[in-house]
Amino acid sequence: MRVEVWSDIVCPWCYLGKRRLEQALAGFAHGDRVDVAWRSFELEPDAPTAPMSLTESLVTRYGRTHEDALERHRQMTELAAEAGLAFRLDLAMLGNTFAAHRLVHAAAQDGLKDEMNERLLQAYFTEGRAISDLETLVELAGEVGVDPEQARTAFTEERFAEAVRADEREAAEIGIRGVPFFVLNRRYAVSGAQPADLLLQALQQTWDETVPAASG
Repeated sequence: MRVEVWSDIVCPWCYLGKRRLEQALAGFAHGDRVDVAWRSFELEPDAPTAPMSLTESLVTRYGRTHEDALERHRQMTELAAEAGLAFRLDLAMLGNTFAAHRLVHAAAQDGLKDEMNERLLQAYFTEGRAISDLETLVELAGEVGVDPEQARTAFTEERFAEAVRADEREAAEIGIRGVPFFVLNRRYAVSGAQPADLLLQALQQTWDETVPAASG
C-alpha cells in the first residue's frame, strides 16, 4: 500500500503529522508493507532565500505582536512534545524551501529520501539551521550519506527542480490547499496533522478496501 504525503519543510504541522503517521504505522498490522512517499509542497513559493528568524518574520511579515509570536511558539512546542519532538522555534530560521525540496529529490537517487526529509525537518525545527542556505543543505546531505557534490547538483540540474514542480502541479490538480495532506492508495485522503488513531483507522480502511485478500 502506498501513502503519499505532501508537506513543506518549514511547516510545523507537517513534522507533527509525520510523527503521528509513524505512530499509526507502528500500530498497523501491515505497516511493513506500506510505502510512504514524501511529496513537495511550498507554502510560500515566493519566500525570500535569505534566512530570517521565525519570530521576527511572524512580527514583520505577518503582523503578529512579539508576545503573540512567542505564545504561538509555546503552543506548538507543547503539541510537538506530545509526539516526541523537541521544537526550538525560538531558533528557527525561516527561508525559501525550493532548494531543500530539490535536495530531497536528489537524495532519492541513493534511496535516502526519507532520511533527507527527516534531517531537514530536524535541522529547521530543533537546531536552528538555515535550510534555505545552499552550503548548509550540502552539509546536511553529507550527514545522511549523500555525496556533497551530488547534493550540489540538486541546485543546478533542472530535473530536480522539475520534480518539485511536478509534485506541486499534482497537488493543485488534486485540490490540495494546505499541508500535511495524506493520500492513501489513491483511494482516500486525510488533510492535516490528524491524531495517530485516526490515521490508523484510515490505513486499515484503505487496506481492507484496496489490497486484495490473497496478498494478506
